[in-house]
Amino acid sequence: MMTAEPAQTKPETPLLDTVDTPADLRRLAPEQLRQLADELRSEMIDAVGTTGGHLGSGLGVVELTTALHYVFNTPDDRLVWDVGHQAYPHKILTGRRDRIRTLRQGGGLSGFTKRSESEYDPFGTAHSSTSISAALGFAMANKMTGAEGKAIAVIGDGAMSAGMAYEAMNNAEQAGNRLIVILNDNDMSIAPPVGGLSTYLARLVSSGRFLGLRELARKFARKLPRPLHVAARKTDEFARGMAMGGTLFEELGFYYVGPIDGHDLDALVPVLENVRDAAEGPCLIHVVTQKGKGYGPAEQSADKYHGVQKFNVVTGEQKKSTASAPKYQDVFGKTLAKLADEDATICAITAAMPGGTGVDLFAKAHPDRSFDVGIAEQHAVTFAAGLAAQGMKPFCAIYSTFLQRAFDQVVHDVAIQNLPVRFAIDRAGLVGADGATHAGSFDVTYLATLPNLVVMAAADEAELAHMTYTAACHDSGPIAFRYPRGNGTGVAMPEVLENLPIGKGRIVREGSKVAILSLGTRLAEAEKAADQLDAKGLSTTVADMRFAKPLDEELIRKLIATHDVVLTIEEGSIGGLGAHVLTMASDEGLTDTGLKIRTMRLPDVFQDHDAPDKQYDEAGLNAPNIVDTVLKALRHNSAGVEEARA
Repeated sequence: MMTAEPAQTKPETPLLDTVDTPADLRRLAPEQLRQLADELRSEMIDAVGTTGGHLGSGLGVVELTTALHYVFNTPDDRLVWDVGHQAYPHKILTGRRDRIRTLRQGGGLSGFTKRSESEYDPFGTAHSSTSISAALGFAMANKMTGAEGKAIAVIGDGAMSAGMAYEAMNNAEQAGNRLIVILNDNDMSIAPPVGGLSTYLARLVSSGRFLGLRELARKFARKLPRPLHVAARKTDEFARGMAMGGTLFEELGFYYVGPIDGHDLDALVPVLENVRDAAEGPCLIHVVTQKGKGYGPAEQSADKYHGVQKFNVVTGEQKKSTASAPKYQDVFGKTLAKLADEDATICAITAAMPGGTGVDLFAKAHPDRSFDVGIAEQHAVTFAAGLAAQGMKPFCAIYSTFLQRAFDQVVHDVAIQNLPVRFAIDRAGLVGADGATHAGSFDVTYLATLPNLVVMAAADEAELAHMTYTAACHDSGPIAFRYPRGNGTGVAMPEVLENLPIGKGRIVREGSKVAILSLGTRLAEAEKAADQLDAKGLSTTVADMRFAKPLDEELIRKLIATHDVVLTIEEGSIGGLGAHVLTMASDEGLTDTGLKIRTMRLPDVFQDHDAPDKQYDEAGLNAPNIVDTVLKALRHNSAGVEEARA
């Protein structure tokens, strides 16, 4: 007998229903904030259960979000979230509740903060560790123009592991009390559990009375001989550092307050009010929160509920994908782990994304050769370069969009020195609901311009396994291979891995009139297009180029010499395979006979989030578009009949 699934009903939110903007929130009495936060949490859980998205991080900042909008005069006070997936409660409180169930859907709300979406999103933050720099910019602009308003950066979810955050803090002292940083410590990695004493101390040291006494003591100390003045300052820092652990932030020029319980509104609101009104600055408030707070399944498994599919709010059960093919990231992780069984020099590096890159699978088999360096892509690349220089075989597994942050290190520390670092580039191409900020649009373009680098793109999961092995065998310089988000195509996996010849493509099917040169996972669409072109009497060759660099020049010359139209297709920006083929053809005069070459690539726009199929339609990278491009090049109509030439 089957058990009925528990019913999912929309939560009752009578107080939240009265709040459309933060101005409405600020009209509430302090004792009403607890109820509002509880209703806000219920609304967020229900919304994400409907749409999917990031859950755990937003649940952890419900009280903090409520307190910030209650205390500060947003949007005049600029509130910058780092990273933006913490901001779902913020969106609900800032006039977007009626659209919150459109999150990450075509035409709906972004999963991150976005300037074009609301005046309450002063800065787009989808990559991490940018908030302090941006908030400092807002604060200094106000200072220089004499404008009112403070800038508040909320940084957390590992974002403090990136060097950019410390670069900004080191430069922040000149902003004075216009800059406030909220350190959202949601994994207990910095401070021990908080209690009544630490909360009391935070309120004490942020109070006007304490700051007034402290400033009086400072003025007195400045009149002392320099050795005594320095000793007095150090004593002040040491005393508060002993109680609250803020010495590092003090050395960077911040007045440190905390740690405090980020779910205790009675503690949060007074501290934020004290800091808002203080003459001290800049200030860092250390807030300890629990990721997934208030929702049992998320509290018990914060990592699994960081990003979720649609789920049943009552049971917490997520709707599972029915795809039979393995995920690309898992193919990479398992293949690399097997290769490492036989080769003790293979190691793997990731920048805070072990699960997203498949490095977690490698780490289970080889924990001593797996390194998660945090959100520090620049360090990851140069660390890999050092390993390679010492004879190891490092695989640096980073999302395409995040590798952009380490481009200088790829150039200077890897390519110029011709070090055999292996770049496993996940999330290459369009990424659906994560949108423009996470799309891997540019990696072929920015890597294939570099001397010494080999650049590959996998057409399917079997090709990815071969390319992982090929990279392991390639010791003469750096090599990169890209692969998309999601599941493979369902092809049979090879029993024996092949070391692919560098710079050599393969013919998938042979024809005589049209040649389609595909790089990466648009190969399946190229084959569909070939079927349709063949049906129109246009015999079509399909080549999987495999390599964007070095090009298979011999194959390209052959196809140009024997076909009327050559078309390239790739899931990347201008400057990739198509540009390299055109350059080669131009340099060698291969188009002088009137050959028609057409390139298909991602459009020159940042595509918004949507379902993957719709994104490909918008980009024009599907079979019907391929057919249409070929027909226009041949001046045929849709029936395949050649039109009269003018």
